[in-house]
Amino acid sequence: MHANFYALGAIALWATLAALGVSLQHVPPFLLTGLALVIGSVPAWPLVRQWKVPPATLALGVYGLFGFHFLLFIALRHAPPVEANLINYLWPLLIVVLAPLLLPGMRLRPAHAVAAIAGFTGAAIAILGSGGASGAWSWGYLPALGSAFIWASYSLLTRRVPAFPTAAIGLFGIVSGALSLLCHWMLEPAAQLQTRDWMLIAVMGLGPLGAAFFLWDKALKTGDARQIGILSYLTPLASTLLLLIVSARPLDWSIALAAALIIGAAVVGTRAR
Repeated sequence: MHANFYALGAIALWATLAALGVSLQHVPPFLLTGLALVIGSVPAWPLVRQWKVPPATLALGVYGLFGFHFLLFIALRHAPPVEANLINYLWPLLIVVLAPLLLPGMRLRPAHAVAAIAGFTGAAIAILGSGGASGAWSWGYLPALGSAFIWASYSLLTRRVPAFPTAAIGLFGIVSGALSLLCHWMLEPAAQLQTRDWMLIAVMGLGPLGAAFFLWDKALKTGDARQIGILSYLTPLASTLLLLIVSARPLDWSIALAAALIIGAAVVGTRAR
């Protein structure tokens, strides 16, 4: 049960990411991610002695944190953002489906499968119902799918590598942040940041691109990956709700239907064993 609370903490922080992203949309994405990931690692700096992990574990951490954001940014640049975001939110479904394949002793029960599909349906309604869908095909959907697979597989494979302290997520973050800043230097124009930008980037780093990763790791280490995957569909719902509130847009029937599907899926999924 404690694991689900850790997961909900991460989900609550990730829900703020879209609203923060809108406020920082003028900042080049690799610069934004790099700075936020480095800042997010700061709370773990006093525990640097716990960062000693095998190279394979570090590679897995960079694969998850850097690989996920790298492919997602490519997708958002080359595909309609609403649909790309929706495809990216296949990662909770992939966690549920891949858990029996990657984690020993875990089976995919019908209740988990039904809850995962209902959760994705609710996420689709929440995202598409918020407007902006184009209905056009784009090759950018492929990296969006890749980013979803990376986050799902990273989340599960952290249970397959030798046990490592959660503080080591700080090492994953600082290396991934450095790689993102390298991508900014190679691929993006230089940017001048204002004081307000730095404040919002600090909030992003300490929250959805910092503390959320530590909470997520604690959840995965102690909980049922299938249940956590289903709970994760609360992220796009909460994110869409917060975005509508911040932008002063009215709520409509699609949000209510999405909420019913996602919350129902979460209740069913977390009760299934």
